[in-house]
Amino acid sequence: MAKKGQIFHHYSFETKKKAVAMRLEGLTKKEVASALQISDIGRLKVWMRKYRELGEEGLVDRRRRNVHSDHDNERDGKELLSQV
Repeated sequence: MAKKGQIFHHYSFETKKKAVAMRLEGLTKKEVASALQISDIGRLKVWMRKYRELGEEGLVDRRRRNVHSDHDNERDGKELLSQV
């Protein structure tokens, strides 16, 4: 559970992929976390599980929302039609 004031770190797909590759080469979680500046060693365990279950697709972050909501997209489409 998140604590008040806790800062969440987001890691790129490339960082996750590199971390998994380093673990598969035999490096320890601590060594990988230190080399890639990953603050939570437990993240590596989660990434490894997702990689084993889903492959590289499991490393893609699906939590982020779209930049525009459906309402914004609908409004933008109407504005474009009115300009024509």
